[in-house]
Amino acid sequence: MGYLLGSCFGAVTPFCSCSSIPVFLGFTSAGIPLGITMAFLITSPLINEVAVLLLVSLLGWKFTLIYIAVGMAVGMAGGAFLDRIKAERWLADFAADALRDGQQHQTDEIRQSTMAPHMPLSKRHAFAKEETLTIFKRVWLWVILGVGLGAALHGFVPDGWIASHLGAGQWWTVPVAVLVGIPLYSNATGVIPVMESLITNGLPVGTTLAFCMSTVAASFPEFILLKQVMKWQLLCTLLLLLLTSFTLVGWIFNVVFPLIP
Repeated sequence: MGYLLGSCFGAVTPFCSCSSIPVFLGFTSAGIPLGITMAFLITSPLINEVAVLLLVSLLGWKFTLIYIAVGMAVGMAGGAFLDRIKAERWLADFAADALRDGQQHQTDEIRQSTMAPHMPLSKRHAFAKEETLTIFKRVWLWVILGVGLGAALHGFVPDGWIASHLGAGQWWTVPVAVLVGIPLYSNATGVIPVMESLITNGLPVGTTLAFCMSTVAASFPEFILLKQVMKWQLLCTLLLLLLTSFTLVGWIFNVVFPLIP
């Protein structure tokens, strides 16, 4: 249930992949399990309300429902897998400490027989200020690099080259499309017109989905930012998980979608 709620919350929030660090740290500081946090983090850049409305108008309700279901399924499966392998051991030290402190705080609250008095507003303000400065000092350089790279690449998608070279439908075109999407960057809203163009130009639906999901959720800017809160083991595991998931989605839909009436 936690993975479903995390994925649903990700689907209705407008965070892009470059919003990852503050959201990730907020969730871990609250003691939310890593798998649920990752279900949110994977789903959020893939789905939002504007993207859904654009998808319905450009590609129809059937494709929209498929896209939503696939995006949420990838988020939930990814979160469950990362919990299963105990991926929290690969968090950066300060993020792991924040997760432990948050979970301990939850335990302490449960053990209390009466509600503790609420923290005064002045203390909340001081705490928020201290946390903001701590996070800013730790990650400001990498945020600038990640957002700068994202701004430089945003919206640059060689859809003509992709349609002409990957449109034949062979099995290998799906993993290649996923790999081509990694160095690019776009949000879910920006990639939808590209999705329409690729499908109109004859690219199979599964290959199109795989490419667009890779562009939105497995981009270089996102992983530059996440490097500040994750060790290399978790980063590589997350990247392989996403690329494998998107490739499987592409293969399945290239087979199944033509059979849907």
